[in-house]
Amino acid sequence: MLRVGSKAACMACRNLVSTNMGVRFRVPLQKLHPLSRAIHHRYSGNTNPQRPPHRTAARYFTSMSRLPMRPPKPPPGSGGQNYQQQRNFWVARLAARLLKLRYILLGSAVGGGYTAKKTYEEWKDMLPDFSEYNWVIPDFVWELSEQIDLDKLAKALPEMEEIAKLLPDLDKIGENFTFIKSLLSPGVSLGSEVKGASGLHLLLDTPGNPSLKATDSSAAAAHDGSDKQYRKSSDKERLDQLQEELLRTQLKYQRMLERLEKENKELRKVVLQKDDKGIHQRKVKKSLIDLYSEVLDILSDYDANYNTQDHLPRVVVVGDQSAGKTSVLEMIAQARIFPRGSGEMMTRSPVKVTLSEGPHHVAMFKDSGREFDLTKEEDLAALRHEIELRMRKSVKEGQTVSSETISLSVKGPGIQRMVLVDLPGVISTVTTGMASDTKETIFSISKAYMQNPNAIILCIQDGSVDAERSIVTDLVSQMDPQGKRTIFVLTKVDLAEKNLASPSRIQQIVEGKLFPMKALGYFAVVTGKGSTGESIDSIKDYEEDFFQNSRLLRDGMLKAHQVTTKNLSLAVSDCFWKMVRESVEQQADVFKASRFNLETEWKNNYPRLRELDRNELFEKAKNEILDEVISLSQVTPQHWEAILQKKLWERVSTHVIENIYLPAAQTMDSGTFNTTVDIKLKQWTDKQLPNKALEVAWETLQEEFARFMAEYKGKDQDDIFDKLKEAVKDESIKRHKWNERAMDSLRVIQHNALEDRSITDKPQWDAAIQFMEETLQSRLKDTESVIKDMVGPDWKQRWLNWRNRTPDQHIRNETKNELDRLLKLHDDHTAYLANDEVTTVRKNLEGRGVEVDPVLIKDTWHQLYRRHFLQKALSHCSLCKRGFYYYQRHFVDSELECNDVVLFWRIQRMLVITANTLRQQLTNTEVRRLEKNVKEVLDDFGEDMEKKTQLITGRRVQLAEDLKKVREIQEKLEAFIEALHKEK
Repeated sequence: MLRVGSKAACMACRNLVSTNMGVRFRVPLQKLHPLSRAIHHRYSGNTNPQRPPHRTAARYFTSMSRLPMRPPKPPPGSGGQNYQQQRNFWVARLAARLLKLRYILLGSAVGGGYTAKKTYEEWKDMLPDFSEYNWVIPDFVWELSEQIDLDKLAKALPEMEEIAKLLPDLDKIGENFTFIKSLLSPGVSLGSEVKGASGLHLLLDTPGNPSLKATDSSAAAAHDGSDKQYRKSSDKERLDQLQEELLRTQLKYQRMLERLEKENKELRKVVLQKDDKGIHQRKVKKSLIDLYSEVLDILSDYDANYNTQDHLPRVVVVGDQSAGKTSVLEMIAQARIFPRGSGEMMTRSPVKVTLSEGPHHVAMFKDSGREFDLTKEEDLAALRHEIELRMRKSVKEGQTVSSETISLSVKGPGIQRMVLVDLPGVISTVTTGMASDTKETIFSISKAYMQNPNAIILCIQDGSVDAERSIVTDLVSQMDPQGKRTIFVLTKVDLAEKNLASPSRIQQIVEGKLFPMKALGYFAVVTGKGSTGESIDSIKDYEEDFFQNSRLLRDGMLKAHQVTTKNLSLAVSDCFWKMVRESVEQQADVFKASRFNLETEWKNNYPRLRELDRNELFEKAKNEILDEVISLSQVTPQHWEAILQKKLWERVSTHVIENIYLPAAQTMDSGTFNTTVDIKLKQWTDKQLPNKALEVAWETLQEEFARFMAEYKGKDQDDIFDKLKEAVKDESIKRHKWNERAMDSLRVIQHNALEDRSITDKPQWDAAIQFMEETLQSRLKDTESVIKDMVGPDWKQRWLNWRNRTPDQHIRNETKNELDRLLKLHDDHTAYLANDEVTTVRKNLEGRGVEVDPVLIKDTWHQLYRRHFLQKALSHCSLCKRGFYYYQRHFVDSELECNDVVLFWRIQRMLVITANTLRQQLTNTEVRRLEKNVKEVLDDFGEDMEKKTQLITGRRVQLAEDLKKVREIQEKLEAFIEALHKEK
């Protein structure tokens, strides 16, 4: 039996194949040793021991070369040649291994490169596409980076040695730490001043500082060996010295930080100004605070329905009058932007100020495009004047304050982003010149803003007066009892420190121990020396110098983070944005629900109408009114002239009959008739006729305009526009003034028309007679109606209608009968009744038992003679129908003198010519001027939102208005929330 690994076994396996001689031997498998056969089957891949292998001897050799065999020693008789062959064998096998290794390395390199490239492509596909954000880093930034002098910037930064100087001397602190520990150790008490150093102990006894621990141990050892008497005498001095040193170090850090912030601000300003040219060429994206401010502006105009209230956060600045509210807000805005006065009320309405960062320090009103440069004093003065004018304009007559909000935005480098609302100062007494309800109005305005559960209340308290005199603290305590959204600010601390006998009272105020009011934080600020000409920078320097030298901070009564308006601004801004992030999504959900309710109501009540708000409805009504005005130009000339001629005669007919025709016709000869007519026509033309004609023309234009509007109203027009159209019509007519030069030209035309007496043809003569007959018949009818009313019903009406005469009518009837007998006796009687005739008539009536007054007799005679004269005139008119021949030949015949026909022809011709003249003026001038007036009125109404609200009313309008506002609010809130998430 051969052992595995023995010499005989190895020789047996080696003799199977001998490749170094280039000869192949095939040995029968059955003649091999069983162990050799097993090895052969194992490494040749043949799993069946009975099956002969089909591999070559080289394959066998390759398989068996994997066995850990030692190279055999040459046999004793082979000598050096056999050993040389054996070494060549191993060299050949090593070369084969190396050649095989190069393929492995080459394959690994190719495969690894492909895998790395594929992995890189996968990672590259996973990265987001930043091509949309290339505008964030404009091209000029790279140019600017090349232009910045890095050496100069490096020199501007503080050196390490300077920073090291600003660091506290830890060794010195370690030396003094022994005394601090001893002061704070049990059983040692040095009074209230030493107790104030407990905060310093907490600051220095930090577990994470090994140097302080080592100092602590050495200090304890020194304490054990020191003299107690010496310690008690020097503890207070060393503690004060150490506290002063820490305060100086803190101030050095503060100055260094402010200097770096100032340099950073200047650098950012340069970058923003450099980008100012390129940013206008791209789409300007609104800042986060601007988006939020727009939402608040819309909500301020939104009349909340469906219990949807404005609960979005803003900073509400409240305080007593002259407590320094406006000064604090100006320090935060870094500009003296508000009007100011000494002791009088200056803030008369809420002022919403949106603060944001920008390259230039500017201010702008919401409804104005003008930018006020806050670095220029003239612009600051103009801004203060504009704010004062807007406040006074918002206050209604008889009031002192107004709830109307003035919206103002302020941008500048380094300004904290927030929205503040400056409210009128709370007063305790109404003084002379104020409305009686001023105090209550201010309280209601303040409560309306503070009752918002998400509003941050910035409570301003004057530190220079007694705290017990404050009114605003009680008001704030009522609105925010837990103090979860209140920040307390104590102003005029410099005056308070100077005037108060006990400075610890200030400490009680800023620690919230003096007032029952609770707050998130307490701050103490100084907003100037009281001079209106101080600049913001000088106030900042004064505030910094005051707190640096104030013992309030030095003695630990105030903490460093509780002082200066800068720290206040940072704290308010952080609180504002925290409140915004916590509440804005909830408010968006509220408006989403409100929108659903409004849309549901619209679908149920107005399913076939578009949702047109008040402005859109006004535009629709405006187009309809302009179409109706244009329709006036389509009226035919014949229609204009017919209407004008008819209306003009109705206006002047009474004057022509009573004052011209009747006085002239009652004369006995034609000469007197014509003279009287000419004189009266001249007087009439010079004074009354042109004015009457223009009045008629203007009334005709109004009536036609109203007629067209009424016709359009019946043609499927919306009745919601009725009030608006009526108001536009009335205002347009009120503003319209007839051309005054037209009156002079019209007077000349009318005078010339009345001067002409030549009737050229028979049709004109017949037309004049017809016109005269119609006029006289109309007057006769009117006269008979008057007489009938005077005498009462006749016998037929009395019998049929059971009507009786009154006593006065009975007297009138008897007088009429007596006068009728007189006219029958004297057919050519004059128009006037003589006194003796009156007496005769009265006596005759008295003889029949009728008592009558002479005035009644004359009055009855006037109507009876008028009827008698008109009847005779109509008879004469019938005779004149054949008198044109005599008129044309100028024959004189007393029976056919038709001067009255000529008069009526002159009047008729004047009417035709006047109507034609007025028609031309209407169509060529007045209609266009009326159209212009209508456009002006519509433009004025379009700019007056209050007017539109009065004239376009109804639930449909209000519902569409609410829908529009709610959608706009929801969209802007969603845009703001999206931008807010991106900023996170």
